[in-house]
Amino acid sequence: MPKTISSLVFLLFILKGLLAQQLLTVAESSDYLRTSTYEEVKSFIRQLQKQYANIAVETMGTTVEGRDIPLMIIADPLPASPEDLKNDDRLVVYIQANIHAGEIEGKESALMLARDILGHDKDQFLEDLVILIVPIFNADGNEKFSTENRKTQNGPPSVGIRYNSQNLDLNRDAVKIESPEMAGMIENVLNRWDPYLSIDCHTTNGSKHEEPVTFVWANNPNGDTRLIEYSWSELRPFVKKNMKSRFDVMAVEYGGFRDFYDPQKGWESVGPEIRYVVNYIGLRNRLSLLLENYTYADYRTRVKGSYAFLYSVLELCKKDRVRIQEMVRQADREVLAGKESFVVAYETVAYDEKITLKSYAMRVTPRENYPWPQVDYDFNQPRNYIMPYFCKVIPARSVHYPVGYLINLQDREVVRKLQQHGIVVEQLEEDFTAEVEKFRLSAVTVGERLFQGHLLTTLKGEYETETRLFAKGTCYISTRQLRGNLAACLLEPECGDGLVTWNFFDKYLVQQWHGLGEYPVYKVYHQLNFAKTVVRK
Repeated sequence: MPKTISSLVFLLFILKGLLAQQLLTVAESSDYLRTSTYEEVKSFIRQLQKQYANIAVETMGTTVEGRDIPLMIIADPLPASPEDLKNDDRLVVYIQANIHAGEIEGKESALMLARDILGHDKDQFLEDLVILIVPIFNADGNEKFSTENRKTQNGPPSVGIRYNSQNLDLNRDAVKIESPEMAGMIENVLNRWDPYLSIDCHTTNGSKHEEPVTFVWANNPNGDTRLIEYSWSELRPFVKKNMKSRFDVMAVEYGGFRDFYDPQKGWESVGPEIRYVVNYIGLRNRLSLLLENYTYADYRTRVKGSYAFLYSVLELCKKDRVRIQEMVRQADREVLAGKESFVVAYETVAYDEKITLKSYAMRVTPRENYPWPQVDYDFNQPRNYIMPYFCKVIPARSVHYPVGYLINLQDREVVRKLQQHGIVVEQLEEDFTAEVEKFRLSAVTVGERLFQGHLLTTLKGEYETETRLFAKGTCYISTRQLRGNLAACLLEPECGDGLVTWNFFDKYLVQQWHGLGEYPVYKVYHQLNFAKTVVRK
């Protein structure tokens, strides 16, 4: 190669390196005084595509206001589609941020992480992982910038809002799927790419402590118990240790004091309802983590903490890739083979090992007509609270797990909702008589206050066995499918967070002039041989 050409090639190489170094997020370039707009996020992703070959971009969904939500696929080599991964031993990991658009450090750290993996950390991860990133899940909410939003959050001064354009909290929408954002995530990420581990990024408040990062894992007891136990006993300590040793960032389990007057009583986490994304994904027998940055920390610290957490989880995925894959595949095999019981009532107990929270001395004062006391912290008196951690959810009451469910009504909305979740729905080709278990209603209770646009429904009743005729066209949902756990939770009358809860069956529960009717879903406990076809979407 001529010397001049060689020099030119070297110069281009240097320039390319300088350009890569100069690609900064809005958080970095503003010295942590601003967060990215939607257009700035898209521009950053376009720059990544121009500089690097190992990134593809899909549209996860389109918001009510018409914004396409970008989904980055980072891999080497890039799969043309998820079908290319069927015989691939790489682990698919999904990171989503900004589901509550005022909670912004996940958005910035996810963009930084994408840049660094494509650049100097490519060899660190891309041999073993396919990484999916949605940095701006709630794109509409992100654009509602105001200094009045999240005023107790320690920077930046102007951020977006919690809700989407429908006034919906997207982290309460996993069952009913009323938002285009949630519909896009379930269809184009979970059903399409089927990640083995997912992370949902948030910001929290409540208690003040030194650790800038808190996190927790899926804990619904109907999910695979091995995945839950692995999250507690191995994933949790690895991530905490790695964050401290590599990034000098402290993390603690997500939660709040059970009793501010007596903090030693314990630290308690989020409940197991599957309306929350973390538990919804866990019920699909996949590892799922909720990242909650500490809102009282400054913006720079929160971005750094979020980055440290995401990076550490990816290192865990690389280290335990084969084991995670085998645990997930075993969970799938067991669902296909059938379970014995389904949990309809539960209680939260403490793990055997206590946790340590690095907080401060507190002065607690009751407040009249207010459920929580006034808590004042003495930041000159650090105090470690060593407490039981209430995050282990165990069964209080279970029911028999059926082979499948028959839905004795023609309701396209119910069928479509099941299909949105990736559940296979079949239809009887002819009349058929079967022995089933029905739920005879004794009470229907409706919530007194609207929640996410719904008055939540609760059923009481008793189970009875009977033989009855089901007409041609009756829908049948087998639990011997990959989403069998999820199908059971959506259809069980006493689940507490299924389709009953969110009013999909309300019009069938009370008959005009005749009082309570029957719950129109019937449980089948024996394999039935009848002609049926899959209902097309």
